[in-house]
Amino acid sequence: MTRRRDIVLGAGALAAGAGVVGALGSTRKPKQHAATPTEIGAPNINRGIKQFRMATSWPKDFPGLGVMPTRFADAVREMSGGTLEVKVYAAGELVGALECFNATSTGAADMYHAAEYYWQGVSPGFNFFTAVPMGMTAIELNGWIDWGGGQAMWEELSARSNIIAFQAGNTGHQTGGWFKFKLTGLEDLQGLRMRMPGLGGRVLAELGATPVLLPGGEIYQALQSGAIDATEWVGPWNDLALGFYREAPNYYSPGFHEPGAGLAVGVNLDRWAELTPSEQAIIRHACRSANDQSLGEYTVMNGRALETLRRRHGIEPQLMPDEILRAVGAKADEIVGDIAQSDPLVTQIFDSYIASRNQSARWTEISEGAYIRARTLSRG
Repeated sequence: MTRRRDIVLGAGALAAGAGVVGALGSTRKPKQHAATPTEIGAPNINRGIKQFRMATSWPKDFPGLGVMPTRFADAVREMSGGTLEVKVYAAGELVGALECFNATSTGAADMYHAAEYYWQGVSPGFNFFTAVPMGMTAIELNGWIDWGGGQAMWEELSARSNIIAFQAGNTGHQTGGWFKFKLTGLEDLQGLRMRMPGLGGRVLAELGATPVLLPGGEIYQALQSGAIDATEWVGPWNDLALGFYREAPNYYSPGFHEPGAGLAVGVNLDRWAELTPSEQAIIRHACRSANDQSLGEYTVMNGRALETLRRRHGIEPQLMPDEILRAVGAKADEIVGDIAQSDPLVTQIFDSYIASRNQSARWTEISEGAYIRARTLSRG
């Protein structure tokens, strides 16, 4: 057992003591005269069905984020012919929104669906598998993880906590956030209390703001009460659903902190080892399916939601001042470089990530970037 597992063992014991972890099947002995694996009412585990409890960081049935885990679970069931079952728990139903990793590490949950940068307290290396400031777009991130060696390093990192993790969602480019007042320059960041997790929050702190980490379900109340002055969340689709425009009507782009935010399914390694190679392949392919579907869905739904924000609520997106973006870029490079020194594996992840980002960026600039500029010109 790793040192990290020792640290989080207490959380798992508390969860088990609170009764949130149930047995997979009945503990009663089967009737000796008639019990068979196919008997109606027999526990699923006796019928060859493997069940998994998935803790998530998302509000129940929340658009996009809350649906991704269910979509993953449906794909697992369909591809396995019903022999693999994943029961999805919304944030707070099994464990708290930010407790999924610890619960999966200790076995209080079997899986999680969340954003890896929530676990930066375990290792700053996890940031690279969600987003880093001025980092990769969604497509670039997919390329690095699937084809640039990222997956192998991710597995090595998460194995330290008895977990194996895979890409299982991406919200695409996220917006810069909602502010109660307009941004004119760097001075507006001084003392700003803003909900922003991950390394983006550290960048803000270095520029004079106070980052606050809150799960999605608590953000609106914090804005309403004045506990925070600004927030980022995801993009127009999810932001509209939570009604941030009512409390902070200044909507800024781009999202320097999350240019392509990857989400993940993490699986307890002990449960993973129970699966056959075919069953493991089903989990991997269900993750890929959820990842692919989410990016297309967010692209369409963000466009629709942005029109609603503009036409019904009078919200006109604004661009962050160049002064802020230049300062953010310089500070982001410094901070991301600093975390690379935390241990040899994180250094390896950093070197690989930055090399892939820089190579991909050259292509992105003359392909997607050049095309978008041309399309904008053609529309006048």
